[in-house]
Amino acid sequence: MGLENIGGWEFILIILVGLFIFGPDRLPKAIGDGMRMLRNVRQMARNATGDLSKELGTDIQLEDLHPKTFLRKHLLSEADEAALRKPLQGIYDDVKGVADGVKRDAQAAASAANSVATPASTPAATTPPPSQPAVRASWDDVT
Repeated sequence: MGLENIGGWEFILIILVGLFIFGPDRLPKAIGDGMRMLRNVRQMARNATGDLSKELGTDIQLEDLHPKTFLRKHLLSEADEAALRKPLQGIYDDVKGVADGVKRDAQAAASAANSVATPASTPAATTPPPSQPAVRASWDDVT
């Protein structure tokens, strides 16, 4: 974790805001306190992860702490997980087959619609002749 996402102008702005809030006399102490607090928070996170690893007896990642992943990893064996997935796999295959069929039908309908919608080679013969221009109404009699 570094300062990769902070540009030069943003860094200068942070320093100026710190100067305005804390003043030039207290700014170094405030920066030191902030860095000390950040180090303590990181250390507490490392200790919590280490304690969880010791109690659970496995190498634990933060992603493994999601409740669904945690239960699946620690309560279900691979045989149990396969037994749960087996009925759902058949349903998944059926739905995928139906979806593929619908997709093929939609593509066939789209290609048929495109072939019907293409104009003939002589479009002038099929267009009707222009009609007479509309008679313009007079506003003289409106009272």
